Amino acid sequence: MSIPAESLSHPAVRDFVAAVNAGDRNAFADVLTPNATMSDDGSERDLYQWAEQEIFSAHGRMDVESEEPGGLVLVARYSNDTWGAMRTAWQFTITDDEKISRFETGQA
Repeated sequence: MSIPAESLSHPAVRDFVAAVNAGDRNAFADVLTPNATMSDDGSERDLYQWAEQEIFSAHGRMDVESEEPGGLVLVARYSNDTWGAMRTAWQFTITDDEKISRFETGQA
């Protein structure tokens, strides 16, 4: 059973998941700091290039299975048109102004 995006604990993470699932590039960018970074399976990636390829152009979707207390660590079934579905882990770093400055994802 998945957790709806609107039920996630942390507002920035909630907005991130909602933006991914809606395919909303502007909402996605709005929740990130200007210099946000990310890694995928331990490899640093260009965040916006990765997002375009893995989320927006490939119709990415996160079905959150669980979240750690505080809501900054998720396990989600991630699917897109390129790779199909896989179980993934997501960890978020949040700034004082409630923006995501970094996220790390990879297979769970």
